[in-house]
Amino acid sequence: MTIRCIIVDDEPLATDILEAYVSKIAFLELVQICANAFEALDCLKRNTIDLIFLDINMPDLSGIEFLNALPQKPAVIFTTAYADYAVEGFNLDAVDYLLKPISFDRFLKAANKAESFLASKQSGKEVVGADEAPTEHLFVKTEYKIVKVNLKDIWYVEGLKDYIKIVTFEGQLLTLQSMKNMQETLPDAQFMRVHKSYIIAMAYIESIERNKIKIQDKWIPIGTTYRDQFYKRIEH
Repeated sequence: MTIRCIIVDDEPLATDILEAYVSKIAFLELVQICANAFEALDCLKRNTIDLIFLDINMPDLSGIEFLNALPQKPAVIFTTAYADYAVEGFNLDAVDYLLKPISFDRFLKAANKAESFLASKQSGKEVVGADEAPTEHLFVKTEYKIVKVNLKDIWYVEGLKDYIKIVTFEGQLLTLQSMKNMQETLPDAQFMRVHKSYIIAMAYIESIERNKIKIQDKWIPIGTTYRDQFYKRIEH
């Protein structure tokens, strides 16, 4: 699929970098570079846009104010030099949040997320009633910041005394909370506790051998307490 996108940023150096990055990705088609939110509004009236690379800290109308003003919102990847905006940005269901200066590999990862999001939306997988909308992400407090974690990115969760470690394809997050709380937070349809110290994403099971589950390069033990329930589940 081709993703028609615009860049909205008042810094010429930032737009030059983003334009160069967009040009390297085959599925992205740059429609326009907008120096402010008003140019972007005009562009959206005249064109069909799938994705906006949107700076948050802009004069007159911030990126968040601009997005809130849109009756129909394209997918958005926020770009900013200020990490303090991350939580507010994710509360607006941004696909991703890029902190300047932006490296190409990080930009590519965000673009791939946008492609997956738009492809699933186009196929109708996300068309559900408001009361039936599944939880797709959670917010995790780690060190000095709050991080949005997409449930589909989680491989497994490991308990470490008072902390838990959330292991995803992007890396690991350490947060102060209990396994019981995390088990209650994660949807049962996608996750299962298989040990007092492990919760796994069922979709990422590669193999099972001698009461151990392989996910990526990790062998996870199946606890005696959870064994019968686990095997009953995978047999259905």
